[in-house]
Amino acid sequence: MSFFRGLNITKENVDYIFEGFYTSLIEIIHSLLITKGFKVENHICLGFYLRDILKRENLFRDFDDLRFKRNSIVYYGKGMDLDIGKDAIKKCKKLIKEIKDISTLASDNKASC
Repeated sequence: MSFFRGLNITKENVDYIFEGFYTSLIEIIHSLLITKGFKVENHICLGFYLRDILKRENLFRDFDDLRFKRNSIVYYGKGMDLDIGKDAIKKCKKLIKEIKDISTLASDNKASC
């Protein structure tokens, strides 16, 4: 993520930077799920974990929107408008922070048991 944070976001690279942050988000969610004993093999079920297990509808909505944007790039070759891309990157960063906070709380709760 530090590599992507250091880049200037332009129309030419916004899709790639977004993809990097999205992939980082996915890896962080996977790590949280692994610590909870879950193995999830698709992105939609990662979102369902946020919604159904963590009861965080707001995280699910943001994640699902990002998932849709990423699928549009990867599977349909649609590029993002610069402003939409910047907003998506901002949402990725926000979700990464929130998932890390959830992971920290989960670790703290485990340590105190």
